[in-house]
Amino acid sequence: METKIPPPIVTLIFISLIIFSNRLIEPFNFEYQVFVGVLIIIFGLSILISAARVFKKLETTINPMQPSQATKLVISGPFKYTRNPMYLGMSLILIGFGIIFGAKLTICLLVLFVLYITFFQIMPEERAMQENFTDWKEYSSKVRRWL
Repeated sequence: METKIPPPIVTLIFISLIIFSNRLIEPFNFEYQVFVGVLIIIFGLSILISAARVFKKLETTINPMQPSQATKLVISGPFKYTRNPMYLGMSLILIGFGIIFGAKLTICLLVLFVLYITFFQIMPEERAMQENFTDWKEYSSKVRRWL
C-alpha cells in the first residue's frame, strides 16, 4: 500500500481543512444552507453505510489498508454503479460540510481529496483486486471508478 493513513482519517483531515478555510476566505451564505449541507451529508453516509453492509453480508474485509485480505470481489449493491461507493460517500460528506460552513475552497479541497484517494488508496486497492480476482478486469471495464 502506498498510503498509511486510513481513508476515514483522510476525510476528517479534509473536513478540518474545509472548516479552517473559513478563517482565510470569507464564507458564502444562502438560505437553507445548513439544511442542504446536512441532506448531502446524509446522502453520502447512506451510500457509505450501504456499501459497508454489502461487505458485511458477503463476509469479506472492509479494511482499506489491507485489500489483499479480501475474500470476495464485491459487485452488488452500490458497487453495481461505482467501484468506490465508500470514497464517493466520503466525497459527498466533504461537499456537505463545505456547504454548511460556506467554505469557498471546498471544490479545490475536494479535487485534492479525490486525487489523493485515487492515487494513494484506490489504485493500490485495484492492483490488489486484479491480483486476487480473475473477474476484476471484466468488472472494472463495466463499472467506473467514481461515477
